[in-house]
Amino acid sequence: MLVAKQVADLFTLSRLMLLLVYIWVGLALGADGLPLAGLLLVYSWTTDILDGPIARRSSRYYHSWIGDHDLEVDMAVATGVMVYLMLSGYMSLPLGAVYALLWVFIFWRWGLQRSPGMLYQAPLYGALIWICLQDAFYTGVLQVFWILAAVVVTWPRFPREVVPGFLSGFRGLIRRKPGSKG
Repeated sequence: MLVAKQVADLFTLSRLMLLLVYIWVGLALGADGLPLAGLLLVYSWTTDILDGPIARRSSRYYHSWIGDHDLEVDMAVATGVMVYLMLSGYMSLPLGAVYALLWVFIFWRWGLQRSPGMLYQAPLYGALIWICLQDAFYTGVLQVFWILAAVVVTWPRFPREVVPGFLSGFRGLIRRKPGSKG
């Protein structure tokens, strides 16, 4: 019988698989796959917002590799979005390559940290939302409403924990020497 932690890990693992799904959508459907690509992002956000609370309700507490690498999974989804945008012609290959190389340098220099990892994702998600609002309007509107609903539902936590944690993560990076992990 599954415990809640295993369900949470399955949600996270399903998000990791989205990297391959985005590649397939880009190759098989191209720009016609935009509504699907937008809905996949809503799925990703939904499972991401649910996996933590589900894991914390588990009858058994333990660490798992997939649970400990949630940030990397989220970044893989963002990378899948970027690959989809390139394969479908919404983003040029040179722009995608420059973006990826910039972030490879940042993570190589300062290590993989939560705040920069979140910042890596934001422009890619923003680009997909913007493109959906232009070319798959109802999907774009769904994405915007989902974000607004998530902020409302998590409101006490959002301004008290998420935003300050994001900002303090950058303050910590600025104070650290490049290449140091702690």
